[in-house]
Amino acid sequence: MNLWDEIASLFAGRGSGVYFGENVSMTEHALQAAHFAREAAAPTPLIIAALLHDVGHLVVPVPDDLADWTHDARHEQIGGAWLGRRFGPEISEPVRLHVPAKRYLCAVDPGYFAALSPASIHTLKLQGGPMSDAEVAEFEARPYHAAAVKLRRWDDLGKVQGLRTPALEHYRAWIEEMAAAHQSLRPRRQAATPSTPNAPTTTG
Repeated sequence: MNLWDEIASLFAGRGSGVYFGENVSMTEHALQAAHFAREAAAPTPLIIAALLHDVGHLVVPVPDDLADWTHDARHEQIGGAWLGRRFGPEISEPVRLHVPAKRYLCAVDPGYFAALSPASIHTLKLQGGPMSDAEVAEFEARPYHAAAVKLRRWDDLGKVQGLRTPALEHYRAWIEEMAAAHQSLRPRRQAATPSTPNAPTTTG
């Protein structure tokens, strides 16, 4: 199975399910996030990140009823790792950081929390709540934090019942192009990371 078939299969399998506590399906939510990224003239990798930002929920199923969520599923870590094996960090890292971006915005933007949906407020509690000052500083030091904040805002917008967007197939060429570019760079990236010779161990 090639990558496109794998992604299409994931959406076909669980994408029609209701997006947790919202009035859209998981596929509609993904397509809407990508739609808003395109409207913002985002670069192609970030559009694909928006499209696939919740792939962690498709890879590892969680309860459909939000009331059954008693702990954080860490779908951003699962999705970021899954994407990192198939795409470059310009796609995987904003996805990995899009939940921390929610906590970040709650800490730095006074109006952000007030605009969250009830479902997002519920998951925020499981995800750790607003960041502390130290966490904010650490987040801002991450290379892809600004992209993750943009992705987070498109994520929040992508909950519009009945919004018409391009279908998943619309993104096939971009997905295949981004994946092929990543594969072509892998040998160079591996060669640029020399193996560490056996070094003497120290104690203390």
